[in-house]
Amino acid sequence: MTNKLTQVLGRPVSRETYERLEAYVKLLVVENERQNLVSRGTLEGLWDRHIIDSAQLIGFEPRPGSAWVDIGSGAGLPGVIVACLVEGPVMLVEPRRLRADFLQRVVSELGLPAEVRQAKAERITGSFDVITGRAVASLSRFLSMCDHLSTKKTVWVLPKGRSAQSELVEARRTWQGSFRVEPSVTDDDAKIVVATEVRAGKR
Repeated sequence: MTNKLTQVLGRPVSRETYERLEAYVKLLVVENERQNLVSRGTLEGLWDRHIIDSAQLIGFEPRPGSAWVDIGSGAGLPGVIVACLVEGPVMLVEPRRLRADFLQRVVSELGLPAEVRQAKAERITGSFDVITGRAVASLSRFLSMCDHLSTKKTVWVLPKGRSAQSELVEARRTWQGSFRVEPSVTDDDAKIVVATEVRAGKR
């Protein structure tokens, strides 16, 4: 699996980093018995379905040391994986207490450069270089929720399923910016919406 991770990232992964990821996987599997963080059907292929799937997003980071925010982080996907693999700070935003408590435990035990905030996206302040979120809301709704956290230079990196193109068509009715849809390396049906210079307003 280290080879696959290296391939996705385009660089070697240190032993310490890989051990952090393994430790996270163990914590996730145990916690999943307590609260439904990920579908049990995906646990057998957890590395591909969740770890590699999250790691591929780092390829869209604008520069090393970028500040990330993961909205609706839930199980820590992709936020915890990002925090394991990037140089810059990562904020994990999760409104549900039990999930936020789990994320805080993960951050503490793994010694990650990440901050956990138990709150809705609308209540978070600050600006970030990269905004991501997995299975949180439709593209248009997500942009509305998080627009206040972005600048003209912010890169939005949003994993989507088969609905990526239709969500993009809908979002373009009320949002301007440079949007593109990239393929996922883990699922032929999945896509990643990447956007920059996002701003409200019809074309």
